[in-house]
Amino acid sequence: MAPMTLTPEASAHNDRALRVLSVLAQSKSAMSAAELVQATGLVKSTLYRQIAVLRRWGFVMETDGRYSPGPVSVQLASGFDGNSDLVMAARADMRALAQQSHESVALVTAVNDRVVCLEMIDSEQSLRCSFDRGRSVPARDGASAKCLLAHMPLDQRDALLDALGAIREAGHAVTHGEVDAGVWGASAPVLGPGRRLRGAITLMAPLTRVEGMEAALLHMTVVTAARISRALQ
Repeated sequence: MAPMTLTPEASAHNDRALRVLSVLAQSKSAMSAAELVQATGLVKSTLYRQIAVLRRWGFVMETDGRYSPGPVSVQLASGFDGNSDLVMAARADMRALAQQSHESVALVTAVNDRVVCLEMIDSEQSLRCSFDRGRSVPARDGASAKCLLAHMPLDQRDALLDALGAIREAGHAVTHGEVDAGVWGASAPVLGPGRRLRGAITLMAPLTRVEGMEAALLHMTVVTAARISRALQ
């Protein structure tokens, strides 16, 4: 039996529905129809058709005229947590790095044009940096974004970032306050078989606490990412 192929119309419909779901997933609060129209670029009639399908399948729910991810989204997140080889391979080493450095550690990956946090181990210090699981930021600023971009295949890289070649050669990225003010970040790539990019380990700390510790914290981060990469081979 020949594999089923989607018609252009069906593919476009799926893209529109997934665009709505992606926007809702990135929002920190429920969104109105007007906000979704602005964020997705869809006309209101098209938006409502996509929402109707997503609500029917439990991916979206409505409360007082505002929309947010539905209960099936929880099932997806639970399934990801229990089955992601990347997250499972990284957790123990992330905890070890957080304990060794006394700072926060994140596992991130690239999804289209954004960087998404898959796992977070918070520092136990009262003043600490954090990056919520599921939070995404544009794949442009910060150590995580630069590290991921630098290790992507050539056809996926942003040609405007001149520093990518140097970051790829060095094997890590370090930034100061690019995503969140007052935060120092170091990021090293996690590579699977064939040196395929799977994600990055990022250590983040308040700038006020890293003075004189930059080299040591960076070394810990690079070693941890290399250890996780070996576990994925």
